[in-house]
Amino acid sequence: MAKTIFIDGEEGTTGLKIRQLLQSRKEIELIRLPKSQRKDEGARHEALNDADVGVLCLPDDAARDSVSRLKDGSTRIIDASTAHRISEGWVYGFPELDSEQALRICGAKRVSNPGCYPTGAISLIRPLIEEKIIPVDYPLTINAISGYSGGGKELINRMEDSTNEDVIRSTWFAYGLSLAHKHVPEIGHYAKLDKVPLFSPSVARFRQGMIVQVPLQLWSLPGRPSVDDIRSALEARYVDATFVSVASKEACEEHVGLLDPEELNNTNDMHLYVFGSKDNQQVILAAQLDNLGKGASGQAVQCLNLMLGLDERAGLV
Repeated sequence: MAKTIFIDGEEGTTGLKIRQLLQSRKEIELIRLPKSQRKDEGARHEALNDADVGVLCLPDDAARDSVSRLKDGSTRIIDASTAHRISEGWVYGFPELDSEQALRICGAKRVSNPGCYPTGAISLIRPLIEEKIIPVDYPLTINAISGYSGGGKELINRMEDSTNEDVIRSTWFAYGLSLAHKHVPEIGHYAKLDKVPLFSPSVARFRQGMIVQVPLQLWSLPGRPSVDDIRSALEARYVDATFVSVASKEACEEHVGLLDPEELNNTNDMHLYVFGSKDNQQVILAAQLDNLGKGASGQAVQCLNLMLGLDERAGLV
């Protein structure tokens, strides 16, 4: 019997992609409201309570409100907003977080879908923290660039609609310069950091795709790890992962001149790179992913598959 899924906020960027990934699957039945009822709170909450799994693609306050209106707790939830990412009672929806996380997601009633930037940053940092290669109080810097779809409909309109009075004509811009980006607490919590990392995000004129970079001065780390030590630690963590892979030394050398943020678009893959200089004792870690794939909608579908007892690859490439 097909499982019923309701995407609350299916007209947003993340919701549209999730619907696209699910709509042709026979083992899943989408509950869809007529256009006239999509902003009707009563109709939305009724559909949410009728579903086996509800996927919330809403602003934070609306997501909290929807969760508060669940009647008997039978509906399982995946929340793609920021609202519950570090909340007690919610399981973090990054199956590759550690060796047990996929099992936790399988049995969870409430799953918080990770942010796109944190997915890349945590994947690079946490294994090195746990292996004590990076101290928990190390002054980490995270640099990242994303396609503009990560900003949702408002930013998409500002990038694509030349008649918009707030149109952005630049090919690249930095933002989050208040140093209080909403993803920072999530990164610190799940990367197991004691100090707040310095996070510098930016957006470029391509619709989707992403690269997250973490530079390391190896000479400043307590054990003076080598470039190969860093790569080996990441390889050991993700050796059995379905969607996360660590590039070989040869693959890193091939990408030294160009690492394309759009290369993994329309997939749920994430590639991790270790670019290093033995002479300078420096490394740049890089995560390459689709901000709408493994960074949002693809990851939500991967979690949904696990929650329903299906192959986590179902419907994903």
